[in-house]
Amino acid sequence: MWVIERFLSSVIQRAPYAGQSGLLRRTLRGSLPELELRYLQCTCCWRSRIPVAGFETLNATLSSSDPCKDDGGKPLDACYTSEQRAVILQLLNNASPAELASIKLLRGRKSVNIVEHRSKNGPFKSLESVVDVPLLKHKSAVVVFNSILNPVKKERKVRIQLAKFIKPEVDRSWLEEASSIVSIVCGTNKIAWAHVDRQMMVLDWQQQDCPNFLKGTYMASAYLTDVSAVVSLLPPASFYLIEKSSISVQNTTLFPVMAHMRTVEAMLFALLEPRIAPPEPNIPPRVLNMMRTAVGRHFGLMVGESRTSGAQIVRQLMTESVTQQLPRINFPQELLVRYRNHFQMGSRRGGDELCDALLQAMAFYELLCDC
Repeated sequence: MWVIERFLSSVIQRAPYAGQSGLLRRTLRGSLPELELRYLQCTCCWRSRIPVAGFETLNATLSSSDPCKDDGGKPLDACYTSEQRAVILQLLNNASPAELASIKLLRGRKSVNIVEHRSKNGPFKSLESVVDVPLLKHKSAVVVFNSILNPVKKERKVRIQLAKFIKPEVDRSWLEEASSIVSIVCGTNKIAWAHVDRQMMVLDWQQQDCPNFLKGTYMASAYLTDVSAVVSLLPPASFYLIEKSSISVQNTTLFPVMAHMRTVEAMLFALLEPRIAPPEPNIPPRVLNMMRTAVGRHFGLMVGESRTSGAQIVRQLMTESVTQQLPRINFPQELLVRYRNHFQMGSRRGGDELCDALLQAMAFYELLCDC
């Protein structure tokens, strides 16, 4: 009897909620089931909450109508003690461009901008005034200040190690002064590229179908048409990195693919750097090769001598771009919207070349800093 009474009381308590699915009540036809809201904490201010109702983190964050309004966080001077502020300002106001370049994120133009700014406007009086320096905004300034307070001493490796992933071997200073690069990856029927600048911001990321690839015999004129169409779309950059595939010459069944890759690679070199005279020692080449296996080992994608797909890593990087304050790489909003569902398992959109082009660009900057 007690069980029956509890059963009837639960039915009576749920009855007033008309239109809702409950005990002895079916869900209305055509209606969606209710989802229990979960929340992500905003990593910018740690106060705003982003609702997630059974969807992917990336999709929910992009579609959120209430983004974090406190993007800048609290003032920079309030984040550090008076002693820490004195140490940071002492270095920024007195260090030479070469000394500034040894600090993380201050290589290249940023160190020059700091010296020019303090020469024109006087020494920095607060940490917040450092943000007025061109190319040095709030997030970058935080990394710079933390690097000054906690310098990481790394043993400089010999320059010859660059030859493990960059060919031809070029002077390291040329690579460090690159403002942006275009990473190019060739597939069996398309070419993809990623344009990434020194601040690890993705400026352009797309691919182009090449219908004449691997169609019958290798017609040079047909290949030239497809490759030229791609080259005409590539943005200007300091360097163009072309993936150097590692296809085993022992496997004779892969000879057609190897011939295809080498043909496209040679045409890209010729069209991007049409140089007839011998290369001058003081002028760096514009086109370089980057070893595919070096990129695979950098991201842990190698299984034996074979490289697996990097789609999962790219999806994680895209998610971190909108959920972390200092992500590994930054994506513009339009690219996140365009590709947020592009690299899911089972997708037929063909995103392997896009993934490889992006990972190659990231590996270039990260391996350059580690060497």
